[in-house]
Formats: sequence, C-alpha cells, structure tokens
Amino acid sequence: MKKEAEPLILYMATYPPRECGIATFTKDISDAIDRRFFPTMKSRILAMNNNGTNIYNYPKKVNMQISDTEITDYLNTARIINESPQIKLVNIQHEFGIFGGEYGEYLLPFLELVEKPIVITFHSVLPSPNDKLKKIVREISKRVSAIIVMTKKAVEILKKHYHLKTKIHIIPHGIPNTSFESQKREKKNLSLQNKTILSSFGMIGPGKGYEYAIDSLPEVVQKFPNLLYIIVGETHPMVRKREGEKYRNFLESKVKELKLQKHVKFYNKYVTPSEIIQYLKATDIYLSPSDNPNQITSGTLSYAMGCGRAVISTPFLHAKDIVTPNRGRLVEFQNPDSFKNALLELLSNKNLIKEMEKSAFYFTRHMTWQNVATSYGRVFKEILKDRGVNIKDLPQINIKHLMRLTDNFGIIQFANQSHPDIQSGYTLDDNARALLACGMHYEKFKEYKQLRMIKTYLEYINFVRSSDGKLYNFVDKYKILDKTKWSEDAHGRAIWALGYLYSLQDIPHDFKVKAESIFLESFPATSIMTSPRAIAYTIIGLYHYNKTKKSPYIVENIKKLANFLVSLYKTTATPDWLWFESYLTYSNSKLPESLFYAYRATKDSSYLNIAEESLNFLIEKTFQNEIFSPIGQKGWYFKDKEKAEFDQQPIEAGYTVQTLITAYKTTNNFRYKKLASDAFQWFLGKNILKQALYNEETGGTHDGLGENAINLNQGAEATVSYLMARLSLMEG
Repeated sequence: MKKEAEPLILYMATYPPRECGIATFTKDISDAIDRRFFPTMKSRILAMNNNGTNIYNYPKKVNMQISDTEITDYLNTARIINESPQIKLVNIQHEFGIFGGEYGEYLLPFLELVEKPIVITFHSVLPSPNDKLKKIVREISKRVSAIIVMTKKAVEILKKHYHLKTKIHIIPHGIPNTSFESQKREKKNLSLQNKTILSSFGMIGPGKGYEYAIDSLPEVVQKFPNLLYIIVGETHPMVRKREGEKYRNFLESKVKELKLQKHVKFYNKYVTPSEIIQYLKATDIYLSPSDNPNQITSGTLSYAMGCGRAVISTPFLHAKDIVTPNRGRLVEFQNPDSFKNALLELLSNKNLIKEMEKSAFYFTRHMTWQNVATSYGRVFKEILKDRGVNIKDLPQINIKHLMRLTDNFGIIQFANQSHPDIQSGYTLDDNARALLACGMHYEKFKEYKQLRMIKTYLEYINFVRSSDGKLYNFVDKYKILDKTKWSEDAHGRAIWALGYLYSLQDIPHDFKVKAESIFLESFPATSIMTSPRAIAYTIIGLYHYNKTKKSPYIVENIKKLANFLVSLYKTTATPDWLWFESYLTYSNSKLPESLFYAYRATKDSSYLNIAEESLNFLIEKTFQNEIFSPIGQKGWYFKDKEKAEFDQQPIEAGYTVQTLITAYKTTNNFRYKKLASDAFQWFLGKNILKQALYNEETGGTHDGLGENAINLNQGAEATVSYLMARLSLMEG
C-alpha cells in the first residue's frame, strides 16, 4: 500500500521578499508551525501578488501565486487546491488590502469554490462597518471553519458589529523568543553607548503619527541632551508608489525645523527580524504613535514589549488591550504635549522603566512564536481530526542546551536564562540524570558525541565517590567536593544511572567496567537509606544491572527494598488515599514505578497490584481533563488538605512520562501510553498557563511553571527532565 504523504497546510497571504507586515507574519507563523509539528505538518505558501506584478524571487516554499486583481487566478487556484490530496487545510492571513476588489471581495469566489477546510486570521477588524464591509465579512465567515483574531476586542467587534456565528479563536500576535537583558550590550554593538534611546519601527507612511512624537521632543532633549530617537523602516511600497517619499520628507523637514538633527535619526531600510530585535534591545522606551484608533493588531508593539521594553503608545484598540500602567503609558492621539509629559515622567525615573520592562517581558511570554504555533496547531488539529487526519506532536530531539551546560568536568547546575551559571557548581543529581539521558540517546542514535558526554558524567560520579562508598552531591565551581552533607536521593539516582548504563548493549566495555566498579562499591551505602525515593531509584538501578548480570543477590535486594516500600504503603494507605506517605511532594511517580520494576524482576504480583493502585491514585490527583497538573512545590499536597498548583517542576512531568511508559510496557494497558503523551504535552504548552516550558530555539527547558509566568532560567534538571521524557516516548 502506498504511504500517504504528510499533510500540508497551505498559507494564503503575502510572503517575503514582498515587503509587507503580513508577509513577515506569514513567514514567522508558518516557520514556527513547521518547527513545532515537524515532520507531520508541513507548510506551503500561496503568495498574493499586487496587480499582476511578479518580481519576487520566492523560496521553494511558495508553490502557488495569485495576482490580486485577476479573478480567474483565484478560481483556477481553488481548483488546483481541491485536486491536491496533500493539502489538508488552508490558512488565510487576511488584510483587506491584499485581496482584489472593494474590501477584498475577490476572495469570496475563491472561498466558495475551495472544498478543503479554511481557517482565516483577521489582521484587521473594523468597528461600525458600512453595509458593504459587513456583508463581505459575514460572507467570509460563512465559508470558513474557524476564525482567528489576536485580541478580545476583535471578538467583541465581530460579534457585536458583524453578528458572526462562526467559532472565533483568540491567538495573540507572535513574537521572537528572546532573552531578557539590559540595553548595554546592543547599545555597544550599535555604537550608541551613553545614549538614551527611543525607537519606533515599521513601514513608514501617513497615519503612523511620527510627526507628533517628533514634536514632543524639543523640551525633552533640553533635560536629556543624550536622547536619540531612532525611526527604523522604509516607506511602505504602496505609499511610495502612490506619493513617493512625501511623508518621509515631511518628517525630515520637521526635524530640521525643530533643530533635532542630533536627536532624531531615520534608518531607511526594510529590517530583518534579527535587526529589529537588536534595535529594540538597545531601546530604553519604545514609541507607538499610530493615528488609527481602530488598529486591532500591532506587531511592532508586540515585538517591543516582547523584548521587555517600556512603551508609550496612543490608545488604539490593541494598545488599550496590552499597555497597562505597569508596562507603559497611553497618551492622547495627535498630542505632542501628552507624549512629552509621558517621556519626562519615565525618563526621570529609571527604576520605573526597569519595573515596566520586567512586567512587559513576563506578560508577553505566552506570545512567543512557539506558543502561538501551538495554539494554531491546536485549531488545525481539531478541524483535521474530524476529517480523519492525525497530526502527531513530537518536536525533533535537540541536545544543544545540554551540551552548552556541560563543560569538561560535568553538567553545571543552574543557568541565567540560557547561559550556564558556573557559580552554581555541579551536583550528583544532575550528572546522574544527564548520564541517564545521554545513555538513552546513545542507545537510540549511536552518536559519538554522546560517548564524550557519558564519559564526562561518569567521571564526575567517580570524582564524588568517597572511601566508604558514599557518593556526595555537591561540587563548587572550584571543583571542591562538599562532604558535609550526604544526600540519599542523589546517591540513589546515581545507582539508577550506573545500573542503567551497565545494562546498555552498545556502550564501550571500559565504560561498563567503570560503571560496574562504582556501582558495586557504592551499593552497600544504600543499606542505611530510609528515603522512599532514594530506595525507589535504587530498585530501578538494581533492576537494570540485573538484566545483564542475573544475580540472585541483586534480586534479593530488590525484594528487600520493595518490601520496605510495600510496608510504607500498607501502613499509610486508606480507601481514599492510596499512597506510601500522608503527602505527595516531589518525584512521586518513581515510587510506583520502582514496584513495576520489582514485579518484572521477581514476578511477585503483590508488587504489581500496589504499583497500579498507587499510580492510578497519582493519576487521579495530577491529571485534569487530559491536562497534566503535577503537585506544586509551593505547599505540596498533604492528605485532607488542598493540593498546591504552583510551582510546577519539569522533573515531575519528565518522571511521570517515564513511569507511565514503564507501566504501559509492563501491563500493555494503552491508557498509560496515552497518559504519557498527555504528560509530555505539559512541556509543550498543554498546562494550566498554556505556555511552553520547552524552548525549541535553545533546546533547553524552563525551570518551572509559576502562578502567572514560567521561570525563564533553563537549568540542568529541567533540560534533562525534558530530554528523558522525550526519549522515553520513543520506547513506548
């Protein structure tokens, strides 16, 4: 049977190199969805050209084109789409001006003819429409499966002014996933040291309101003589075609008239996203002076706030939605004095600006392209599922951040955002987990670089070994071992990692010899353990070691340790609390998982029964409507008390995925495999904040899920937890 090709999503919009905000958006969203759902959801572009003009050297991704004024192009293209079995869905990025006819009405016969499901994204939603505009929008809505808008206000307008019945989804304008940092580095890179930078960017043309921002500056620069206002962007091609550089010349004349030549600079160029980010990161205050009160979406404003910049904006619709007093200031339309007063207030209070920067940055984390792509994918999958198209959802494996965190001694414990923090030192916990992850990766992919990392982590474990067999946890940045505290949990994790490494068939012999030597010398120290989790880790390590060694002595120790957990369970468990302790805290799933392994080693069904009972209890407490919600560190969960929802940790999701895959492989109960997939989705945004913890750009994972935002740091524990979960799904 011929394998069906992967489904294609066809995006209908303008596309680079055409210079247009919609074109940039279409590239960004289609690229983000490609990354997020690779390889099961691929994109192609149906590019809109203006008035028969086709001067663009499009990339291969553009496989269809339409001249916006040629009605026959719309009809012929619709027929081609219908005949393509690969195209499963069409996403139209809609702006009235990019389609032919009055209010883009040439789009209607195309929609009438296309038989594939269509999702339309409205970039403009105009209140109080005339009859013709209202009719066109209503006709569009009748012919699509779903509508996407970017603000709540847009939904209100569509329902109140257009009376639409089609399902409407709110997905914000996307932004790049950048780090939060001061202006210092980019000011230096742009040779703007010692300058206070105001900036605006975007296509230039009447209605941008730049003249009012410029008019506000004379009094401001008297108080802040180092101020520089940078206006980045070329004149919009349609404006340039219609009236040349009239508006830009007007602005430049105004600058000369006000003697602001040293304080206002125009960068007349079409900027790339990376250049935009560079200018924004050098910016102290971003100005958004649009004249259009009905502007429902502003990518430029979103980008500025996404870079963590305080903003001063006129109160157009989108700005009123997202610019609050703790993120910036709203000023009056066409009022230079209003701009002036806001500038003087903010520039006179650097601490206020810094607080606004933090607030803007944290507020916009749900708007990163990765999160926006997840939301788009959710809409697409819902529609395609009804048509029998199943979109799988596993990002490509990326170990870049794991490698970044690892030096020639071990894996560094913490990170400042994505930058390793050597001040935090190293832990056995992290190096044992990293050894497990790299062992899993090598077993699957046989990449040589994994062997180098495995050797590093193995040497670290050997370094922290003492003469009595105890494996100590912490080594500082100077490579000095702290022997004042011994962590049972860390020791148990190391036994687990060493036993697992020894069990792998394709690991070099000398690695196995060293792993076994440390394993056997360190095992006696487990006899004094009382931590249930340390005992669980040890059982798992013994199981893997015994797979290769087949030792009755090891099996007897598995029984001894498993019986200890069973005794805890029988002492504590009640009909409504089927657990080993009177509380749920961290690494909970490893307790039932270890009993699954004990059953596999001994075939004692009592271990299996308690493993399933306790795991099902944990599932009941941590899954809500297919959304994984682990026990939060901020209070834990004590019997007869309320469960803490925050701060949720990646290690809980990672361990839960592993446990559920182990349960599935032990029992063949497909429910466990399905739940493992649901738990993994926690990393990708299927969580109570609907924000991705896994950062696809760095390959790292953010350290936790707080009440209002994610923890921006990407440390070792979080990053390795994701990687172990991702690799575990490949075993299920």
